[in-house]
Amino acid sequence: MTQLSPAELETALRDIGARRYHRLHPFHKLLHGGKCSMGQVQAWALNRYYYQSMIPIKDASLIARCEDSAVRREWRSRLADHDGEGADDGGIARWLRLTDGLGLERDYVISLRGLLPATRFAVDAYVQFVREKTLLEAVASSLTELFSPQIISERMDGMLASYSFVTRETLAYFDKRPPQAVRDSNFALDYCKTNARTPEQQQQVLAALEFKCGLLWAMCDALHHAYVDPKEIPPGAFTPDG
Repeated sequence: MTQLSPAELETALRDIGARRYHRLHPFHKLLHGGKCSMGQVQAWALNRYYYQSMIPIKDASLIARCEDSAVRREWRSRLADHDGEGADDGGIARWLRLTDGLGLERDYVISLRGLLPATRFAVDAYVQFVREKTLLEAVASSLTELFSPQIISERMDGMLASYSFVTRETLAYFDKRPPQAVRDSNFALDYCKTNARTPEQQQQVLAALEFKCGLLWAMCDALHHAYVDPKEIPPGAFTPDG
């Protein structure tokens, strides 16, 4: 097992994103290309809500395990970004305005009654990973944010151009995310490059990012299977009108 320089480790991490990030998934190509129906967009937003809602819980568990106060202070910004400083502030509140704008009942979205089982399993696996793996691996699993500004740009441009039922106000969640993602991913990347000091630790960092990319890909697989082809919606999951 070869020791990588910090620059080589970063190159290897970015290569994982170039090959495995879910912007390459067929479902996202349909979504961003304007090829989804209203119901398919609703299903994506509803299922993605669970992921968004669990990010602060994941981050709080990471903070609880971190003995370095400087790292805790840095990571706390993620909680504020998602939870906000009040009930109508933060990323989760903005995501609910997205589902509102798509015509989904808020109580139904929050209840998670329409969630795909695979979405629940994937998100819960992410929370468990962060709780149980080393702190280095937990931090590394967040590095998909290195690639999120590109997918957000594609999403905003494609959806605004293609869907009459989507407005800039509906997509307000994404206005603030790119600079937050850059800030957060830069910190996490520096942390991993500094603290992955052995070949074994470097491989753990790479495997953590592969795990996270696979998790996001699996969520897209579930959406595609249920709502695109072969359209086999699991019992109890959200069923679009029409």
